[in-house]
Amino acid sequence: MSKDSINEMQQIQKGLEEFANQEMNKRNGNNTRNANTTPSVSRKKDVDVILGSGGNHGNRKNASNEIDMIWGDDAVVQDQPAGRETSGKGKNVVITQQKDRKTGKSRRREDRYEAEPPISKRDKKKENKRLKKKNAHESKKKKSKFKRFLFVLVLLAVILAGLWYYMVGQIYGKMVYRESPELSAEAMKQEGVVNVLLIGSDTRTQGEDGRSDAMILLSVSSKTKTIHMTSLLRDMYVEIPGHKGNRLNAAYSYGGPELLLQTVEQNLGIEVSRYVLVNFQAFASLVDAVNGVELELSSEEVQWVNAYLNEYNLLEGKAIDTDYLDTSLSGMIHLNGPQALAYSRNRYIGTDFGRTERQRKVLSAVIKRLPLAAVTNGKGLVNGLFPNLTTNLTQNECLRLSFTVGKLLTYDIIQDSVPLEGTFKNASIRGMAVLEVDFDKNRDYLRQSLYGEIR
Repeated sequence: MSKDSINEMQQIQKGLEEFANQEMNKRNGNNTRNANTTPSVSRKKDVDVILGSGGNHGNRKNASNEIDMIWGDDAVVQDQPAGRETSGKGKNVVITQQKDRKTGKSRRREDRYEAEPPISKRDKKKENKRLKKKNAHESKKKKSKFKRFLFVLVLLAVILAGLWYYMVGQIYGKMVYRESPELSAEAMKQEGVVNVLLIGSDTRTQGEDGRSDAMILLSVSSKTKTIHMTSLLRDMYVEIPGHKGNRLNAAYSYGGPELLLQTVEQNLGIEVSRYVLVNFQAFASLVDAVNGVELELSSEEVQWVNAYLNEYNLLEGKAIDTDYLDTSLSGMIHLNGPQALAYSRNRYIGTDFGRTERQRKVLSAVIKRLPLAAVTNGKGLVNGLFPNLTTNLTQNECLRLSFTVGKLLTYDIIQDSVPLEGTFKNASIRGMAVLEVDFDKNRDYLRQSLYGEIR
């Protein structure tokens, strides 16, 4: 090799060493926080040849194939221009060049590892088939778990429904059922509203008809999301089918609950075909079952409670002064069943309007306490109330109503009375003191409040 060629190669080596030092300094400056970071790898396209020390260039064969470039103390050189290089024995080889910090000498290191054999189309197809089968199995397993979970839910629902049906059946069996073929032919719920007429009879014992001492139209409207308790004043002069005009409560005397419902529908335009007849004992037992009610009474009302208790105690065979209230009391007073009944029957304060208002107050207080009473005194509630009820509601209809109890707890309770103020006048017809009513205005009001209709 000529002298010029040697000088030229020495200059090239010197330039490469300077370039390597520059790169090393840059690297050390950028990685002062992480001195152990693995240095970069240079490919053969960056550097051609680095000659060893001593200048014996002719004796180093294939030097350019062994080392690409020294980047630093732990330089890594990979003798693979692209990808892994596989030896004839099925091993991949990674060649690195490391420089000793003390002596400055370089060491060549070869790392060998098993090469991944190429996958044939047949093996790839088998693997895809295996994965597909595995995924299908997992999907089937998930579906099977969901089906089991769904089955358990359905089974629990069936069991709960069966228990609920049994419980409703037991309660319903305590009531007195009276079949009303003509009324039962009509649907219980019409136009989104269930109307049930609560008839408070002055009957003292089961089986007697007595008189309709109180009439409250209980309307559950899914249209207006309300529960209306509308008292129907018994002194309203009405047309009674098949009879002369008379007071409303006369319809019950003429033909029982069926004729009374027909009379209400004809005069007020309200479709009502179901009723619940409540006697005195049922009312008192209901209040006692919820552990009494708290109501505000005037001193005059307290005296009338004691007066009505006289009759009740005589009928029940009790001492005449049983459950008397202290006449010095007024304001919020806790009333038991007989006391609440006596309070509700008083018609001498505020006439019939005051009486019906008191009845609704008692019922509203009872309804608020019913959920707790059902839990704490369920047996007393069932045994005290239901044996004293008579109805034409079937067992299935009662079951349907029971399923709506949760929803009904979210409805607003509205108290009302008919006729409306300003839609009636006092009159005397055939020697009877009655209320002459503008039924057109009252019909419009009921249709709007119960059915959401605006006329």
